[in-house]
Amino acid sequence: MTKTIHGTQPRNAGEPPIAADMTDAQQQAAILAGALPYLRRYAGDTIVVKYGGHAMGEGRLADAFGHDIALLKLVGVNPIVVHGGGPQISSMLERLKLRSEFIDGLRVTDQSMVDVIEMVLSGSVNKQVAELINRAGALAVGISGKDGGLIMARKLVRTRRDPDSEIEKVIDLGFVGEPEKIDPRVLYALLGSGLIPVIAPVGVGADGETYNINADTAAGAIAGAVHATRLLMLTDVPGVLDEHGQVIEELTAEEAYRLIREGQITGGMIPKVETCLQAVRAGAKAAVILDGRVPHTCLLELFTRAGPGTLITA
Repeated sequence: MTKTIHGTQPRNAGEPPIAADMTDAQQQAAILAGALPYLRRYAGDTIVVKYGGHAMGEGRLADAFGHDIALLKLVGVNPIVVHGGGPQISSMLERLKLRSEFIDGLRVTDQSMVDVIEMVLSGSVNKQVAELINRAGALAVGISGKDGGLIMARKLVRTRRDPDSEIEKVIDLGFVGEPEKIDPRVLYALLGSGLIPVIAPVGVGADGETYNINADTAAGAIAGAVHATRLLMLTDVPGVLDEHGQVIEELTAEEAYRLIREGQITGGMIPKVETCLQAVRAGAKAAVILDGRVPHTCLLELFTRAGPGTLITA
């Protein structure tokens, strides 16, 4: 015999007792009540999320990410997702027997390679990320930085000092670019129609050439251009760490620059912090470096007091 209580779903024999159900319901209600002030705080705001790293490759985390972005939209937040795709690009280049070379963490990109990169990023990866969100009940649309002139790019220039001659030499990275101008009109059009933009970090040059752009850099430039309330950078580390290996909860721009000068922020964390600093200088209210390996990390950061990452403000 089944029984319906106060409009809930019928219970069957062998299910947990009503008291257990009530305890779970009370816990859920307490969570919602605790999140309410934060839901109000971000209602109507734009949040840019850079999606990549481990969170992108593990199925359980990917599903959780899709649900998180859908939930943000359902509670009145306007999310914009910018994704990477390094492992997927490397896999395709291997299959095509195209050799990759990296300089300072950037993939040297010739003409044949940039065509493959655009195919992978704007094609399979972009649509997979959009589908994660669509399956969770929201409406996401995949685009690239070339669509609607979103990302006008220029060739990225890197130099290296020759240890013998002490002369700065320009390193040719090929079709690796950086954002020169962001035109957010296509993003506003999508957001205004209730859609979630999912962006592949590919830009277009002044002469129509295609540029491969680092996803962190693209996300930071877009966050600044749309004056995002938050830029959430999902990474494979918990955040910026202090000398004891503990996460630094908050940094001002001045403090972040000091830690870089003093050598406390090192290696791959430097460009991530610099991207956050560029975003807040350009108009974003704040940026957060988060551990993408933690399920629902975006929701924890936005809707709980125990925001797990490092918040960087101007």
